[in-house]
Amino acid sequence: MGEEIEVIHSWSAPRSLSTSLMYSFSQRNDIEVLDEPLYANFLRVTGVDRPYKEQLRSEMENDGNKVVKEVIFGAGVKKYRYCKHIAKQRVPGLTNELMKRGKHFILIRNPLDILPSFEKVVPPSFLELGLAELVSVYSELSESGRPPPVIDAADLRENPEATLRGLCEDLDIPFQDSMLRWEAGPKPFDGIWAPWWYKSVHKSTGFSPAKKYPMPFPTSLYDMLEQSLPFYNMLKRHARRSSSNYLNSTLPHPSLPVPANEKLLAWVGDEIVPRETAKVSVFDSIVQGGDGVWEGLRVYGGKVFKLEEHLDRMFDSAKALAFSNVPTREEVKEAIFRTLLRNGMFDNAHIRLTLTRGKKVTSGMSPSFNRYGCTLIVLAEWKPPVYDNEKGLMLVTATTRRNSPNNLDSKIHHNNLLNNILAKIEGNNAGADDAIMLDKDGYVSETNATNIFLVKKGRVVAPHADYCLPGITRATVMELVLKESLALEERRISLSEFHTADEVWTTGTMGELSPVVKIDGRIVGDGRVGPITLRLQNAYKNLSKDSGVPIPTYEKS
Repeated sequence: MGEEIEVIHSWSAPRSLSTSLMYSFSQRNDIEVLDEPLYANFLRVTGVDRPYKEQLRSEMENDGNKVVKEVIFGAGVKKYRYCKHIAKQRVPGLTNELMKRGKHFILIRNPLDILPSFEKVVPPSFLELGLAELVSVYSELSESGRPPPVIDAADLRENPEATLRGLCEDLDIPFQDSMLRWEAGPKPFDGIWAPWWYKSVHKSTGFSPAKKYPMPFPTSLYDMLEQSLPFYNMLKRHARRSSSNYLNSTLPHPSLPVPANEKLLAWVGDEIVPRETAKVSVFDSIVQGGDGVWEGLRVYGGKVFKLEEHLDRMFDSAKALAFSNVPTREEVKEAIFRTLLRNGMFDNAHIRLTLTRGKKVTSGMSPSFNRYGCTLIVLAEWKPPVYDNEKGLMLVTATTRRNSPNNLDSKIHHNNLLNNILAKIEGNNAGADDAIMLDKDGYVSETNATNIFLVKKGRVVAPHADYCLPGITRATVMELVLKESLALEERRISLSEFHTADEVWTTGTMGELSPVVKIDGRIVGDGRVGPITLRLQNAYKNLSKDSGVPIPTYEKS
C-alpha cells in the first residue's frame, strides 16, 4: 500500500530539454517520474495526429481527470513524484486540482532553438509549440499567489549544477549530485513516443553545453518565430537568472530611482506598449547614427508646461535636419496625451519626447534609406527634479569644449549627445553634479545638461546662446527676471566671472531652476542659495502651477 506523495510539476514547450531534466530528477533516491501522463487525454480532446496515436491511446489512460486523480496524485512509494508536462496538454475539462496541488515550475527555451528540431517529427505551428499556454500556466499560478520558478534551458546547458541547485532551492527540496549525470540509453519510464522524439537524449549522459555556433535558422519558420518570441521573452524576464548566452547576463538587476516606473507604458511608433517591450528597430536611425531630435517636458497639476514652445523647437530641429514624413503637431500632441492618460500621470512627471528620422530599408548613413517615415517615442516617467534645489549643486569645468556652430549647431536639439556625455563623464569622475563646458574661445557656454546664469551686484547675466541650446526653461527664467524688475544681460562670460559670482544657478526641464554653491572648488557667494535665486525659484514654481496645456479629460480631485 503506497503513501500520499508530493508532486513536482514541470511545465514546458516541446524540445525544451524537458526529457533531459526528467532524466536528471529520476536519478534522485527520493523521487519517481511520470513522462507526460496527460498525453492520451490531449490526443482524445484535440484529435491531433501522431505517428504513434493509436498505440498511445490504447496503452495510456485517456480520461484526463482520472489521470490527475489516480496517476498524478495517486499513492506512491517515494517522497516525491516528478511529472513532466507539455503545456499544450493542459486542455479544457481538466480538474482544477491539477494546478492547485503540488509544486510547479516552468522550463523555457528560445524558439530559435526549438523550432528547427521540432519540425523533424511534427509540422510546427503556434498551437503545437504551446508557448501561449505556458504563459497561461505562469499567469494562473501567479494569480493564485504561487508564482512558479522559471528556468531557461540555456542555463541548464551552460551551468547545470548552479541551475539545478537554484531550482531545488526554489522547490524547497535538497539538491543531489546524482542529478548531474545519468546512463545513456532508453529508460523504463519513457513514453511510447520516445523512438520518435528521444534519439538525441538517449545518447546523452548529462547536460552538455550548446554548440558555440548555431545552424542557420530556416526562413520558412520566420513568421512562427515572430509569433513565439514575445511569449518566451515574457517568461524569460521571470527566470531565476538570464541566460549566460546573452551579453551582460551576469549583471545584477538594478533598482530603479523611482520604483513606480517599473510598470510604465510608453508610446513607440504608433502604439502604447509596456516598458520591457518599448523598443525600436535595429534599423532605426536613432540606433544607426543618433539621428533624431528630442524634447524634455514636465507635467504639473494636469497640464503640460510650455508644450507649444517645446513642439516649436522640435519641429524646427526636425526641419533643420531635413526630416521627411514627419507626424503632424496634433498627432504628436495626441500621442503625448494618450501616454499620460494611460499612465495616470498628471503631476510630478517628466516626458522624454523623441522623433527619429525613422527606420531604414538597409543599414547605412544615408537618409535616402529612410522610407518608412519618422518614429515617435513618448517616454513619460514619474520623476521629481533631478537636482537638489534646496542645498545646491557642485560644478567642475570640463576640458571637453562645447560644439561650435561651425561643426554642429547646438540650436538643433539633436540626440547625438556625445559632446555632452564626454563632459558629464569628467563631472562624474570629479564627483560633481555636472560639468561646465566652455566654447572654443574659453568663454562659458553651458553645462553638459543645462543652461547657466550668474548674479553679480544684483545684475543677472547669461552667456550668449551661440554655443549652447537656447533652452525653453532658460527663456522662461529670463522672462521672470524682467518681470521681477531685475537687470538682465546676455554676453560672453569668462570662467573667472563664475568663480567670483554672488549667485549662480542652472536651468533645464529636468531640474528646473537649480542653485550652484561651488565651482571648481570655489564657494559661490556665501555657499548658500542666494536671495535672487530663491526669488526666481518661487516665481518659476508659481508660473508652472498656473500655466500649461491641459491634459484632456483630466479633472482635479
